[in-house]
Amino acid sequence: MTDAKEKRIKTIIGHVVSDKMDKTVVVTVNTRKRHPLYKKTYKHTLRYKAHNDKNQAKKGDEVKIEETRPLSKEKRWRVAQIITKSETENK
Repeated sequence: MTDAKEKRIKTIIGHVVSDKMDKTVVVTVNTRKRHPLYKKTYKHTLRYKAHNDKNQAKKGDEVKIEETRPLSKEKRWRVAQIITKSETENK
């Protein structure tokens, strides 16, 4: 008998900062890190290009992205869920 190990999919929550490309959004993820020597905390920002298949995620939305196979040169993530819509769209 072999135990089927579940594959853990990495998920990250971030904000969409650009939706100008077709089927792609740029998501920024802000984290707080602590300097190893001086112990001061600082903000660290990473930008990910994520696949947005139906162009539903717009600029300002908070989204959950998950890791996937390489879809292009820089896209290794896809939008799994839109958590909150931006306020500018509701107006």
